[in-house]
Amino acid sequence: MAPINQSASVGLIAAEPLFVARRRKVRRWAIRPGLVLAGLFVLLLVIAAIQPHWLVAGDPLEASARQAFRAPDSLYWLGTDENGRDILTRLVYAVRPSLVLGLSATAIGLLLGTLFGLAAGLGPRWLDGAVMRGVDVLLAFPDLLLALVIITFFGQGQLNTIIAVGIASVPRYARLVRAQALVVRGAGYVEAATTLGLGRHAVILRHVLPNAIKPILILATIGIGGNIVSGAALSFLGFGAPPPEPEWGGMLAVGRNYLANAWWLVAWPALAITLTVVSISTIGRELLRRSEGKRP
Repeated sequence: MAPINQSASVGLIAAEPLFVARRRKVRRWAIRPGLVLAGLFVLLLVIAAIQPHWLVAGDPLEASARQAFRAPDSLYWLGTDENGRDILTRLVYAVRPSLVLGLSATAIGLLLGTLFGLAAGLGPRWLDGAVMRGVDVLLAFPDLLLALVIITFFGQGQLNTIIAVGIASVPRYARLVRAQALVVRGAGYVEAATTLGLGRHAVILRHVLPNAIKPILILATIGIGGNIVSGAALSFLGFGAPPPEPEWGGMLAVGRNYLANAWWLVAWPALAITLTVVSISTIGRELLRRSEGKRP
C-alpha cells in the first residue's frame, strides 16, 4: 500500500476553507432570476413614471362611448373601461402618482421617525418614556385606520394622502431608530470618541446617526411597497386623487361595480399593485440580506 503524502494532505486541508469561502462569496453575489425580474420591473416603473409616453402613445383621459367595456384584443391589449378609455394607458400613467406617494410617504415617516427615535434613544429617561408611550399608543391603531383619522383632519387629495400615510408610518420607524441608537450608543468607537473629547452633537452626527440609520434605510425600501398599498387602499375608499385621474386604487373602486361583466377592470390594476409591491420588497429584502452578510 502506497504511503500517504502528509504534506499534500495538509495542503488540501488548508486549501479547503479558502475554497469554501470563495464558494460562499460567489453564492452570496449570485444573481437570482427572481431578483433580475424584480429589478427589470422596477426599472420599467421608473420609465413609466418619468416618461410614460415612451411606453404608451394614448391619452389616459380620452374617452369613447363606442369602445366602452371592450375586452382585451389586438387593438386594446388590456381592454377598455366603462368610458372607453384604454386601461393600459391609464395603468402606465398611474405609476407616477403611486411611486410619488410611496417614496414621499416613506421619506416623511423616516424623517420624523428618525427624529423621535434619536430623541428617545439618546435623550433623558423621562423623554424616552414619554416618546415611546406615545409611539405605543399610535402602534395600537392599524396604519390604514390611522391614516384615515389624519385625512379626516387634513381633508382629501393627493398631498394630504401622502402626509397621512407618511405620518402613519412614523411610529414604526421611531421604534427601529431608537433600538439602533441604543445599540450604537454603547459601541466602543462611540465611547472612544467621547473619551477623546468630541462634543455630544459631533458624536451624534458623525457616529451615532450614520450607524443607526443605515439598516433603517434598507428596511425603508421594503416600506415603500406597503405605503403604495396604503395609498391605493385610501384611493379605493375615495380619499385619493379625484376621478378621472388615473390611479390604481381608484380604478379598482370603479371596476368592482362591473366585475361580473368586465373582469379586466379589476384584474389589471390589482396585478399592477401586486407586482409593484412584490418587486420592491424583493429588492429591499435582498439589500437587507446582503447587509447582514447572509447567503441567498
